[in-house]
Amino acid sequence: MSSQSVIHLIVANVATRAAPTLRLCLDQTPDKTLMPSLENLARLEWPYLLALCAGMLAALYRYRPAERRNVALTLLYLMLSALGLLLATLLRQHGLQAGEILNEIFTILLGLVIIRLFGLVLFRLFLSAIGVEPPRILEDVLVMLCYLGWGLVRLRYAGLDLSQLVTTSAVITAVLAFAMQDTLGNILSGIALQLDDSLDLGQWVKLHDFSGRVLQIGWRSTLIETRNGETVVVPNAWLMKNSFQVIGKRFSSHTLQWRRWVWLEVAWEQPPSRVIELMQHAVREARIAFVALDPAPQAVLMEARDGIARYALRYWLTDFAQDDPTDSQVRAHLITALVRHGVPLAAPSHNVLMTKDNDKTAAQRQALDIGKRLTALECVALFADFTSEEREHLAEQLSFAPFEAGDVISRQGAVAHWLYILTLGEVDVWNHYDTPQAELLGHLKAGGFFGEMGLMTGAPRSATVVAGSYVECYRLDRAGFQAILTARPALADALSSILAQRLAENQLHRRDAGNVQATPPPAELRDRIKRFFSL
Repeated sequence: MSSQSVIHLIVANVATRAAPTLRLCLDQTPDKTLMPSLENLARLEWPYLLALCAGMLAALYRYRPAERRNVALTLLYLMLSALGLLLATLLRQHGLQAGEILNEIFTILLGLVIIRLFGLVLFRLFLSAIGVEPPRILEDVLVMLCYLGWGLVRLRYAGLDLSQLVTTSAVITAVLAFAMQDTLGNILSGIALQLDDSLDLGQWVKLHDFSGRVLQIGWRSTLIETRNGETVVVPNAWLMKNSFQVIGKRFSSHTLQWRRWVWLEVAWEQPPSRVIELMQHAVREARIAFVALDPAPQAVLMEARDGIARYALRYWLTDFAQDDPTDSQVRAHLITALVRHGVPLAAPSHNVLMTKDNDKTAAQRQALDIGKRLTALECVALFADFTSEEREHLAEQLSFAPFEAGDVISRQGAVAHWLYILTLGEVDVWNHYDTPQAELLGHLKAGGFFGEMGLMTGAPRSATVVAGSYVECYRLDRAGFQAILTARPALADALSSILAQRLAENQLHRRDAGNVQATPPPAELRDRIKRFFSL
């Protein structure tokens, strides 16, 4: 049998079974002119409707490959409806009551299929072609309303008074609402998520232990596609009752970006400022794909424990689907940069020393440390006239003092009996620091020293010294110096001459002539030293 013969047979069947229903409806209607001839309508309109359905199915199949499964299901239901109507016609011709029942069932099914087909064409084909992407929940709700309308039409054609149905269905409605409260909650939640702009298609969200892109917001649930290719079905009501994170900056004019954290553990002996500088430089200069330049990547020291310093490199990701690959690239650049500059990575460990710490081992360690301190003392002009034994005594009195960039090492006007010897880094010398009249007097680098007047005479600090970078220095206090001067008071003469020369040099760096003070003569400085140390 050809397809044209099948269509004619279906149309004849529809016209034949529609006539009794129309006559029944007209008999119960006061004004019969208000109701058109359903038989004529069937005979005239159904062929065009079926042809239109065939055209829409062909268009969907051709232009929307992703909807071919829906097209196949719709075609299957159309064929099932046609066969059902054909079977109903045959049963009715034999006078069987089952024919009337089947006729009504498949008529309703055919109407539902056609409504669904029109919904697919409108939302999946037409609106998509003009660049409009409405939320899926809008399509679902409108199609369900059309289903409901079609059901009411069939009830009306069957002779049911809809006004009586509305007035007597309060209890039924309450029962249905109670039974379908979860479904209704999901529907209303989905609508609310759309109205308050909480979620949009294509946005990236994070829920507990997974994150992904919003694929669809339906009448019952929201579909979220993870980076692993998994689709997570989340009920809309759950999204309304619980919190979730929308990844990226949503309420600004900037491109959506997501801040990522890449962690590294380094031995705590490494200066934090140096590690931070290396990490930031490595990522900023590498120009890694999907790493935003603004805001720039930033390294921070987050924790120090068990001999380990835990650092984090924070950067902004521009493509949310590339989180793990980009993290890997950033981590690789960090590791190679640190290793290249001699900064070893650390791991949690517990060391058990099995070597006996005898006097010889302790002496070797002490000798190595004293050697470093003696090297630092050789750079200080104050100690040029000291003997080797006196320098070794001073070396034993030195204490290690590191400072981070920005630390105030010595503040102007403070009384502190310390001498500082720089071994690493650079410091800035300020007059009136932290005031509108602040004046930078100069810089001191490794090998320099300051605080000699406070150590030798007890005078207040004449300037503020601030660490310009990470600084390592040795610190010598009055008690460590007391024994040497007590044993050899003649050193006061040499020290006073050196102090006078240092004071004269420092005065040359002051820009404000009003702040320049006369340098005291060496004899006066010698007397101050003796009084301070009670010589």
